[in-house]
Amino acid sequence: MHVKTNRLAVIAVLLVMSMLVALTGCGSSNNANSANASKEPGNQNQGASNGQQVTSDEKVEISFMGHGDPNEKKIFASLIQSFEDKYPNVKVNYTSVPPAEYNQKLTTLVASGKAPDVFYLSGPAFFKYAEAGTILDIQSYLDNTELFKQDNVWKQAIDRYRFDGKNLGTGDLYGLPKDVGPWAMAYNKDLFDEAGAAYPSAEPGGWTWDDYLKAAQTVTKDTNGDGKSDIFGGAGFPLEAAVWGNGGQYIDYVTGKIAVDTPEFAEAMQFIADLNLKYHVSPSADDEKAMNSYSRFVAGKIGMFPLGPWDQPAFWDLPFGWDIAPWPASPNTGTTSTWLGSMGFALSSKSKHPQEAFNLAAFLSLDPEGQKQNMEMGQAVPNLIDMAKNDYLNNGKAPEHKQVFLDIIEYGHPPVEYGSKDTQWLDTFNQEASKVWTGKQTAAEWAKEIAPKLQDLYDKGNK
Repeated sequence: MHVKTNRLAVIAVLLVMSMLVALTGCGSSNNANSANASKEPGNQNQGASNGQQVTSDEKVEISFMGHGDPNEKKIFASLIQSFEDKYPNVKVNYTSVPPAEYNQKLTTLVASGKAPDVFYLSGPAFFKYAEAGTILDIQSYLDNTELFKQDNVWKQAIDRYRFDGKNLGTGDLYGLPKDVGPWAMAYNKDLFDEAGAAYPSAEPGGWTWDDYLKAAQTVTKDTNGDGKSDIFGGAGFPLEAAVWGNGGQYIDYVTGKIAVDTPEFAEAMQFIADLNLKYHVSPSADDEKAMNSYSRFVAGKIGMFPLGPWDQPAFWDLPFGWDIAPWPASPNTGTTSTWLGSMGFALSSKSKHPQEAFNLAAFLSLDPEGQKQNMEMGQAVPNLIDMAKNDYLNNGKAPEHKQVFLDIIEYGHPPVEYGSKDTQWLDTFNQEASKVWTGKQTAAEWAKEIAPKLQDLYDKGNK
């Protein structure tokens, strides 16, 4: 039977079909994560084909958990308010947990299926959660995002959160950097001036262990004549900085071999121990019990002490002049080294709103507005390279030689635990090292004795 067709009706149907195809194309993606995200009614998904955003006014709630001191909590509350102003349909429920309780709290939430949409993660926990599929592979979101330019982010920061299914540092992205943490050496300019000591060099390799020791001896003083030092030349010289600078290492992660039983390692460790045991220019364990070195430094009683960017707000209020320098180089190699820390923002693989979660992580990590606020409040060196090299360097606030932080981002090492899923071997190292710090054993004797035990612990927990 023939049916008479109305030409206008046919045209209308064709137009409707064309519109449906076009809308489907804008919201489509060539990856599973974006496809799943587009099914969420509140998502602001970005199409892989043209990068356009599809937004929704539907109200969405996501959760974010971090940790830190009251100052950090205040900073992130401000940043989240700015995010909510930018994305008015999204409500962020922010929880700040005391640092000592954070890992246990996160473990409990993950085990109960109630992981936050976005949360802090780094080091061994990041390794384990990425391997277990607890956190979301966000490479597709990164590939399609217009929220930031990848080539304007420190490679050393963003690559920290890559995982290829077996190793860290390569493969897809599973997190965004909260920060990069260059571990520099702060020094009290007033104490140096009073002692007539030259300031440390701001150039990598410009100062050696010998220069450090000489300055520390000059600054160290017994001010009340009781035979005990009241002002120490230095404290907290990182063992990692000395070991790596001297050509040693804790472990070869490629082979999984513990590497502490070497002359390079023992020499570096003995140098750190002798700053107290032999030269008496740094506090002893008993001195630390009476007053920890951080408190001594802020009280103006230590000449040189470690500092990360997160310390800046507290240090801005110190009643003495201060600046930063690289950790001294080994006189044997001329090489300067230190560790480069980082905390990341990870997304739960069970999040019901992955696009909004990614938007929050991207805002806190890399949004220019968020990074500017972070920088101005002294929380971190900007993750954005152009902002770090311009606005940060020229913001008029201490330290004067902020370039030292940027240099460390380029040459610093990830912390020793990066690459371990289980850190019992490193925990044991740190606990047993007191035998060297108290002079019960030399570094060489101790390293030879402890190496097999550390190897056994590493093999059991990581292989």
